[in-house]
Amino acid sequence: MSAKINQKDINNAAWAACDTFRGVVDPAQYKDYILVMLFLKYVSDVWQDHYQEFKKEYGDDEERILRKLERERFVLPEITITENDGNTIVDKFPATYYSLYERRSAANIGELINIVLDHIEEANRAKLEGVFRNINFNSEANLGQAKDKNRRLKQLLEDFHKPQLNMSPTRVSEDVIGNTYIYLIERFASNSGKKAGEFFTPLKVTKLVAMLAKPKPGDKICDPTCGAGGLLIQAANQIKGNNFALFGQESNGSTWALCRMNMFLHSFDSARIEWGDTLNNPILLENDKLMKFNCVVANPPFSLDKWGAENAESDVYNRFWRGVPPKGKGDWAFITHMIETAIEKEGRVAVVVPHGVLFRGAREGRIRTKLIEENLLDAVIGLPGNLFPTTNIPVAILVFDRSREKGGKNEKKKEVFFIEASREFVPGKNQNTLSDDQLKKIMDTYEKRVDVDKYAHSATIEEITENDFNLNIPRYVDTFEEEEEIDIDAVQLEIEALEKELAAVRVKMAEKLKEIKR
Repeated sequence: MSAKINQKDINNAAWAACDTFRGVVDPAQYKDYILVMLFLKYVSDVWQDHYQEFKKEYGDDEERILRKLERERFVLPEITITENDGNTIVDKFPATYYSLYERRSAANIGELINIVLDHIEEANRAKLEGVFRNINFNSEANLGQAKDKNRRLKQLLEDFHKPQLNMSPTRVSEDVIGNTYIYLIERFASNSGKKAGEFFTPLKVTKLVAMLAKPKPGDKICDPTCGAGGLLIQAANQIKGNNFALFGQESNGSTWALCRMNMFLHSFDSARIEWGDTLNNPILLENDKLMKFNCVVANPPFSLDKWGAENAESDVYNRFWRGVPPKGKGDWAFITHMIETAIEKEGRVAVVVPHGVLFRGAREGRIRTKLIEENLLDAVIGLPGNLFPTTNIPVAILVFDRSREKGGKNEKKKEVFFIEASREFVPGKNQNTLSDDQLKKIMDTYEKRVDVDKYAHSATIEEITENDFNLNIPRYVDTFEEEEEIDIDAVQLEIEALEKELAAVRVKMAEKLKEIKR
């Protein structure tokens, strides 16, 4: 039996492979090469392991073995490379990482990697169609001219040949591989700064949003701005068993591919992840109408400019009937979309937003007012600043509950619960985070919905109306700390005593200086 590999070892080995590109390729670009190679190595190890297992069962019946492999998860096909005439065979090999490793010194190694990926995608179209279309291992623009490119790709293949990166199921569980993928995405995000926002939401934030959404068995769960899929995975992890369905949409092609691979690595092969602009081209449709979900979770782009306001008035799905958000701030457009895709009288929405969403007026204020008057807003939770690699501003989570609308089981619940959790965090050198205890405190407080001094308050609709529907958290949770009363007389006496001590020290110093001069 092969020795098991622990999470730390595989994480470190995968991260070390990035040295091939550091200082040469931007992290926002080389993350794709590393993550695709990790994916290729994983499917190759799993395929090889299962192939040997089925070979014991079916002997030399190759066709039967391949059918079994495809039914189980996927197939890695045989590749035949011919001369230009199409008749003379130049090379023949299975579409695996190991075939590429054997050919790592080939002058056309970049082209060979692309051929392997194309064949894997074509043979597994239902699960992987389009996943590799945005990656090019033969790109001189990204990887350098032929000599440098070949050297880097050879080194990359050798890096993934380390014992710590043998991802056979007998050595590594699917959870470990999925966790390594998320670990790399998180590390790339911290290195990419503002460029990371399109594919990454910090792990603790995704966990909190998922818990607040309260997914349950049988639910359809959607993230309309899914990035690399972290929020969907966290939502799935809240449910015991596999009785749920995951849906997502992502506008960036490279990030969409990362999400598809991430779903595959976590064994969520059936997740439906679409590529397109959610606001201008929603693809998750059913009978030409928006699909409806039990849980909708998201960390949309903050205050997105040019989000499509010019098309919103004529939106065929009538998502913006409460009003069209300003063209330079797309926050309420995403929120409105999420609410309209939540099941009527049942669905829940949890969304990360910048604080401006809570108090900005004009069009945004009118939309916010209508949603509060509809009794859909359930909670406002303020989080610390500097949690994201993209911004150091504090953020909030809004929770909407459609079971509170007229006819829903919670229609009598009228209060909005505010939590001020922005002062409790684990400080970091470049980025703050939240501890498990801090997450637990937020969730325990949210569940109890009882006022906590300087931390939480259940606000009535009358209070919110008096505040002109402004949701700025300090209006509802008083965090003012009284300053300690100062005894002026005592302070004056202390100052006088210190001055006397200082005078005595100066006298002694003068005497010492005279002695030194002698």
